Amino acid sequence: MNTVFGVFGDPIAHSKSPDMHNAAFRELGMNCTYHAFRVSPENLKDALLGAKAMGFGGVNLTVPLKQEALKIVDADPLAEGIGAVNTVDFKDGMVGYNTDGLGAKRSLEEKGVKIKGSNVLIVGAGGASRAIAFQFAKDGADITIANRTEEKAIELAAGVSKVGNAKGCGLENLKQLIADSDILINCTTLGMHPKTEGTIARAEDMHSELTVFDIVYNPLETTLLKEAKKAGAKAVTGEMMLVYQGAEAFKIWTGVEPPIEVMKKAVLEGF
Repeated sequence: MNTVFGVFGDPIAHSKSPDMHNAAFRELGMNCTYHAFRVSPENLKDALLGAKAMGFGGVNLTVPLKQEALKIVDADPLAEGIGAVNTVDFKDGMVGYNTDGLGAKRSLEEKGVKIKGSNVLIVGAGGASRAIAFQFAKDGADITIANRTEEKAIELAAGVSKVGNAKGCGLENLKQLIADSDILINCTTLGMHPKTEGTIARAEDMHSELTVFDIVYNPLETTLLKEAKKAGAKAVTGEMMLVYQGAEAFKIWTGVEPPIEVMKKAVLEGF
């Protein structure tokens, strides 16, 4: 019998997760399939209960569902601390996990970027931002979270301060914040398909010693990353965060080590 997995979100048509996971299932000869489902926050509980009732193996959650899921699932301590869930497993009830922070960490480390001791500026205060801020603070980075709604950034920073150094602010002094940073991470949807012209910063706002990481992966080279290259900064694309967080979810669901290179190839072939 085929076991179904999926990703819930809104919007969801852009997701490369089905390509990635289905390639891994094929490579390993597993009788499983993975699909994308458009689910709004108000329908998340029904969608999760329905998936469990129909025998799904597990689901991923993306924008805007990661924080809403905390009200519904039994979150593990890491996801509870982060305040966001991106992976749900159905083997023993509905258990929520968060693999985003580890995915981001591995994406930067494979590019030779040092996290410990770095000044990291995260723009945005949503689910992915929460995961990355907690992970990087725990790993010894100094975190600044800048968000359009300053109160959200301050609130998130207060939570992150339980595991490391963090502060929150608005976007008014973004240029100076970038100047003072070693790593800039875009955790907003600016620049994501189909509105690809959006960006949180331009080349003139950046410096050549900066690493710019955009978690948006569709398009692969966002406007922000194009601007980073103009400034001589290191540009890191978002597809490996998708791959590494997906690999962690795959292991949670199946107990099997997934084929990372196969997953990466499947994601890149979609562009």
